[in-house]
Amino acid sequence: MTEHRMNVAIVIFPDVEELDFVGPWEVFTTAKAIGAPLHGFTVGWPAPSVTCAKGLKVTADYAFAEAPHADVVLVPGGRGTRALAEDDVFNAALRSYLAAATWRTSVCTGAALLARAGFLQGRRATTNRSALDFLRAHAPQTYIVDERYVHDGSVVTSAGVSAGIDMSLWLVGHLFGQDIARATQSQMEYFPEPPYGKAS
Repeated sequence: MTEHRMNVAIVIFPDVEELDFVGPWEVFTTAKAIGAPLHGFTVGWPAPSVTCAKGLKVTADYAFAEAPHADVVLVPGGRGTRALAEDDVFNAALRSYLAAATWRTSVCTGAALLARAGFLQGRRATTNRSALDFLRAHAPQTYIVDERYVHDGSVVTSAGVSAGIDMSLWLVGHLFGQDIARATQSQMEYFPEPPYGKAS
């Protein structure tokens, strides 16, 4: 269990999927309220104001160029990752930011941005099951699996949308102890029982 305060940065960008970052934000901020020594903030690319995939408008705490050091960086997914995967300026900036972090994490197609930044080579990783081929195109030297979340060294990737909550809860437990993670899950009342069952 870590003792010093950890900075957790969540990167957002145009057409980011809302729950990809709001779900983990809920986990991290709830864990902080319970006692985890962390500080969460959002980082907007290229500017703080972002319109998300479903139309939600969000203003990040920092523009990317002004972002403070982060121990944990979370890269969400969404339609916007398609353009960013081909954006050399973004990928260079993200690569530097991730290199200074201890943990690199992603939700959904954010994994492709981790790959473009060079952090998935030779690792196991996952993404939304509908985007496995998209990830393969950007991560040819990555062992891609269809799992809820995957931990490989300092990298944790997760499948689509709500899977980011599971990954974030696991990371809270790994960093701050299972008691805090369980209390966070309980406080969030996160005990999924979807009305139409689980996808096959």
